[in-house]
Amino acid sequence: MPKSNVESLPGVPSPLGATWDGKGVNFAIFSEHATGVTLCLYDDATPDAETGRIRFVECTEHVWHAYLPGLRPGQRYGYRLSGPYDPAAGHRYNPAKLLLDPYARMIDREPVWNDSMLGYRIGGARAANRPSTSDSAPAMPKCIVVDTTYDWDGDRSPATQWADTIIYEAHLKGMTALHREVPEDLRGTYLGLAAPAVIQHLAALGVTAIELLPVHQTAPEPSPFAAGLTNYWGYNTIGYFAPAVRFTSRREKTSPIAEFKAMVQAFHRAGIEVILDVVYNHTGEGNETGPTICFRGIDNAAYYRLRADDPRLTEDFTGTGNSLNMVHPRVLQLVMDSLRYWVLEMHVDGFRFDLATTLARGSRGEFGASPFLAAIGQDPVLSRVKLIAEPWDLGEGGYRVANFPVNWREWNAKYRDGVRDFWRGAADTMGEFASRVTGSSDLYQSSGRSPLASINFVTAHDGFTLADLVAYNEKHNEANGEGNRDGVDDNRSWNCGVEGPTVDPTVLAIRERQKRNFLATLFLSQGVPMLLGGDELGRSQHGNNNAYCHDSALTWIDWESADSSLIDFTRRVIQLRREHPIFRRRGWFTGKPPKGAHLSDLAWFRPDGAEMTPQDWGVGYAKTLGMFVFGRGIRERDSTGQIPTDDSFFLIFNSYREPMEFRLPVKAWGQRWIMILDTARPVPEQVRKVYADSQQVHVAGHAMVVLRHLS
Repeated sequence: MPKSNVESLPGVPSPLGATWDGKGVNFAIFSEHATGVTLCLYDDATPDAETGRIRFVECTEHVWHAYLPGLRPGQRYGYRLSGPYDPAAGHRYNPAKLLLDPYARMIDREPVWNDSMLGYRIGGARAANRPSTSDSAPAMPKCIVVDTTYDWDGDRSPATQWADTIIYEAHLKGMTALHREVPEDLRGTYLGLAAPAVIQHLAALGVTAIELLPVHQTAPEPSPFAAGLTNYWGYNTIGYFAPAVRFTSRREKTSPIAEFKAMVQAFHRAGIEVILDVVYNHTGEGNETGPTICFRGIDNAAYYRLRADDPRLTEDFTGTGNSLNMVHPRVLQLVMDSLRYWVLEMHVDGFRFDLATTLARGSRGEFGASPFLAAIGQDPVLSRVKLIAEPWDLGEGGYRVANFPVNWREWNAKYRDGVRDFWRGAADTMGEFASRVTGSSDLYQSSGRSPLASINFVTAHDGFTLADLVAYNEKHNEANGEGNRDGVDDNRSWNCGVEGPTVDPTVLAIRERQKRNFLATLFLSQGVPMLLGGDELGRSQHGNNNAYCHDSALTWIDWESADSSLIDFTRRVIQLRREHPIFRRRGWFTGKPPKGAHLSDLAWFRPDGAEMTPQDWGVGYAKTLGMFVFGRGIRERDSTGQIPTDDSFFLIFNSYREPMEFRLPVKAWGQRWIMILDTARPVPEQVRKVYADSQQVHVAGHAMVVLRHLS
């Protein structure tokens, strides 16, 4: 065993991690139940060559620490911890396993699955009760001491108001892996995403925030790895401070940290915020049969929720094998420290929390009893950034849409389902649809939240793309190697008459209208819209609604085959939203006239031009609806302190297969209207027709029309 020739001093217990002070490095790691901690140092030129070991002798309040003078950034390291191997009591210490530092700012390479990472012996139930003696160090990546100094050159967050926010959800590699205008050596990397061609595309669309699928360092999984696949999406975090090395260009003298910062800086210069999809609900170590590569070997009983009746087993609210123990103060500290690091050091603008319900569960699994939500709410840094919850998990009572605090926004799955149901022509959907496009007041108004609490989306990374939503009735996940059993079955999709690819011009025409219907509905609804990256280009995954394991052309954006007409339509409907505050209100419609006006701020109409009655909403077969929004009916002030006035609009939604002659209401609601959008006629020059009150408007089957009032 190598012996250290590095001097070791006591050091200090804070901050946790490896901290370079210009003269040496302080190491600090939390473990409540360990009996010993050893720091292993590795050679820079030969990363797997161990050069020394330092056994920590100082432990303060369960934090083991030491200071090594002379060590510098670039030093590779890992930990070995001693303690009880007693699965029945929840302890799984094994000094044969090299462990990653939970606070590591940089990890030198992607982990590759290896059986030596298992902390137990393989070969039956009895073997699992004994520790493995196989040394995992040769298979393990190493942590790296870093100097995080960076010249931000005055970088500041765009700090876009929620009312003006338009989110673009994207996979970092998938955006540029096939982009010919991105230098080849930068495709699929942080710097590639920051390439001018990508930023120009997003800025031209009108996007204000890019939401990136996980970029934290991930861990390997045996199942996809054995099948020649991988966890492409990255929901398998093992390093909450370390940007994933797989997205690094590996250009000389660069690092994941520097390249990530350069990417953020480039987006900020373009006025685009960066939001990270983060996975603090579970880690990449899986259940009790999973590998020992970090938290399990450091303090399994502290970091993970364990079954009260059998601590050998992990509690699983996430469907991934484990759940982080957010009621433990040191685990909560880890998450809070990580979040602040990404805001203060890496300059990100917000977070989308995967399976956020798990983070809010108390010691008995009850929602809202975790200190996490309270900690976020009072934090002077984190309470000011964008916070988005995926408000569900797989545990009992896990569906918690509209239950998060007022300073949070939520992915609104009810919006997704209601809009999909209406446009596929399902019965009894008009009332639900009307509620969703006006901000989901039934969900958010009673708790004092605004329409902006709702993150509206029709598609996301998990599920069909927009092109597949209108081309497939069933999922087609055979390529995932699980017999098409994975992925959700409730897609609420409609293939428009043919399953999958077709040359039938009638079917193709309906599909194109349906794409435009979904896009127009999304961006003209109250709330905050989120567009799935590639939907504006017509990207397809050939019916795969769970493509998490494919790092290939199946999931990458094919820029060469982009649908330019769909891009143009998306750009125009986003511009319509941005130009008219009536589509991005900060307050609720009331259905009543504002003070000094004779028109209601919102009204609904039947195809004959009459206002909807309570009985009309109960007509299950009805599929055509008119919506009037009053431009002078806005009551709330904007960011400048002014109450905006706007044009009035009349929107007609027809999910019936046949065309509809929709009569405009009598002149009290407006005497002249100009058609500015028709999803059946996507070319702008085709829709500039003027209509008078009581005149009929032809609305094609499966189409949407928008008219602006002419004074």
